[in-house]
Amino acid sequence: MTVAAYDVAVVLRERLPGLPVLKLHKLLYYVQAHYLAATGDPMFDEAISAWDMGPVVGSLWNAERNGDLPVVVRPLSDGQLNCVDYVVTRYGGLSGVDLMHLAHAEDPWRDADRDRPRGGSVRISNVAMRDYFRSDDVHDEGEVWFTLAKVVELTAGADLGPAAGEPLRDETALLQAQLADLQAQLSA
Repeated sequence: MTVAAYDVAVVLRERLPGLPVLKLHKLLYYVQAHYLAATGDPMFDEAISAWDMGPVVGSLWNAERNGDLPVVVRPLSDGQLNCVDYVVTRYGGLSGVDLMHLAHAEDPWRDADRDRPRGGSVRISNVAMRDYFRSDDVHDEGEVWFTLAKVVELTAGADLGPAAGEPLRDETALLQAQLADLQAQLSA
């Protein structure tokens, strides 16, 4: 299920209070790109365009500028929230200008920028983002990046918890006992 870019922006602002507009739009680009790479589907339908300052969700930028914001904010799924949290962890410590320079060095923005008139904008293709962010060049050395097929292969035959209809184990007590053991070891 896709959500609106505004819905994602609300979560990003919750995660990073005081988030400047420039940085917000770069993080939206990275959320969309990483979600496309992981799932093949966009998280939100709004286009991301190459502007002078890097990737921007133009419709959101204009809506916020004009005060035309949605009344209802739709919740993100767990998978969507995981992607947002990944992007915040990976890119959240960078400034908007740092993120602009980073995006300017990446193929999706550079390819779109070739056709962009100075001061204008051109759409960055979802396919370009998906393919670039699935490539090995994007990931940090040592970072593990799995496709859905690879996860299925690795988890084949694994005990993934109770079978359908069986009650879930309450692991709260188990975790509390382990925490108490760790605290006892640390205080010894």
